Amino acid sequence: MGIGRNDGLLGPETSRPVNSGVLHCVLTSHVPPRGAVAVAAATRSSSDDGFPVITSGCPVPVLDSHLHVWASPQQAKEGYPYFPGQEATLRGDADLLLECMDEAGVDGSLIVQPINHMFDHSLVTSGLKTQNVSNKQMTNEVGRSLFAKAGELGAPVGIMTMKEIEELCSDYPETTVILDHMAFCKPPTNDEEEKAFSSFLNLSRFPKIYVKYSALFSISREAYPYEDTAQLLSRVISNYGANRIMWGSDFPFVVPECGYKGATEAVSHATSKISVSPSDLEWILGKTVSQLFQGSWVA
Repeated sequence: MGIGRNDGLLGPETSRPVNSGVLHCVLTSHVPPRGAVAVAAATRSSSDDGFPVITSGCPVPVLDSHLHVWASPQQAKEGYPYFPGQEATLRGDADLLLECMDEAGVDGSLIVQPINHMFDHSLVTSGLKTQNVSNKQMTNEVGRSLFAKAGELGAPVGIMTMKEIEELCSDYPETTVILDHMAFCKPPTNDEEEKAFSSFLNLSRFPKIYVKYSALFSISREAYPYEDTAQLLSRVISNYGANRIMWGSDFPFVVPECGYKGATEAVSHATSKISVSPSDLEWILGKTVSQLFQGSWVA
């Protein structure tokens, strides 16, 4: 179970908070009423609009590896206040998440601590013990100590950018790292962007680095269903292997973009455009995150 927080920095590719080299919260799951998490879905059918969708029939659960949950306005008044200046402008409460997951056929979710509550993990953890950190860098003494300790504890470190990763993974090869949103690499359009994407792919030489194919609306240059991310995914699979890749929606930010169900259909649409085997699709849709966080799932 991961521990920590987001540091609230703003990245160049997004107007919302990102974490630049800090431990973040990676906690809990939801098991919908329709059945146990061991009975889930990863095969394809078609939705009303023609996009491939997830249907039942596979023993691997469909798990969303990246989303956020924050208090409703009423919950904020009753004991889960927003951090000053970080009041929610978009609905992101757990009830909405469960509705979205049920509609989309998603069986579990990995919650990343939102900036709206800053260092207060009480809403997300619902009583589970967590540890807060306040340093924004990972290569100074405190950051390196945290990174090393994460490796000792088996706690994955979630990071959104590639900065400092090579140095840290070289010095602490036992620490597991998860690169959120494919490190915000968009489909390259020039030599500089291709070089950056190649650097991202080259990080695959560190066997403890995993990748989230998440927040497709943030990494695509196209409108929904973000088909240009398919070739990105193909290259990532070729370098990292599907067993080190996990899909994530980035709820609730995805809701006004294409809807939560649309996020699941977009990843199925993208994988239908490239050569992704059924077994690789199982890894991406849930098997990777399920195995990476074994023992951390809470019904």
